[in-house]
Amino acid sequence: MRNYATAQLIGGREEQCDATAVYTTPAGARAYVLLDGIGSQAYVREWTRAAARRLARTAARLHDAEAGLRAEYDRYAKEPDREGPWGFGPKAAAVVAVTAPGLPLTVAWCGDSRAYVLVRGTARRLTTDHNLRRVYPPCDMYPEGGNRHKITSCLGATANDARVMAEYKHPAIETVTVPVENCRLLLASDGAYEPIEDNDADVATYLVGDPTEAARDLVETAVAWGGARPDNATALVADLRP
Repeated sequence: MRNYATAQLIGGREEQCDATAVYTTPAGARAYVLLDGIGSQAYVREWTRAAARRLARTAARLHDAEAGLRAEYDRYAKEPDREGPWGFGPKAAAVVAVTAPGLPLTVAWCGDSRAYVLVRGTARRLTTDHNLRRVYPPCDMYPEGGNRHKITSCLGATANDARVMAEYKHPAIETVTVPVENCRLLLASDGAYEPIEDNDADVATYLVGDPTEAARDLVETAVAWGGARPDNATALVADLRP
């Protein structure tokens, strides 16, 4: 029986450019991936789906989220079409979580896709968004802070850690390691978590039931609360055991 499920809604966009992937090695390592493609074009949709599958496979085989994300980040950064001031190519906010027998849970990300763990009814966010609101937090003069929709790092970019750190005060890729315990893992695109937060609700409220029910409830609520043109909303929910 699968311990995970995903749910997606296109919202008010022309294309569904979020993608998820799960890959399990023969040794039992498993990677969960969620990518939020930047844009709403068919070529972004196809690239994001392929990139999610590739990232899941690489991270699971390396038994580590950061190693997997760095390997794929560097691979895309070296593509000739992405080089130079006029470089182009599809991009995506990425988050990956990896479990492996005898090892802690590792999570790595670039962009504003998020990872949470739900433990005994309380959701704890593991990631910190890579966007301008992080760079310019809300203050008395600017209550909203920087634009949360302008991300400062993503899969498909060419800037290395030092360059992103110099400009935005955080590396291109960040990672966190936590002990594995009985918990529920949530990976979510900004279209899934932002409407929940904007309505002063707690994502934990929508993570009840089995993984299929939880993922569906979260994205349906997000799109219902997402305004006149809601974003793509995607959630991956997995129940983890030590």
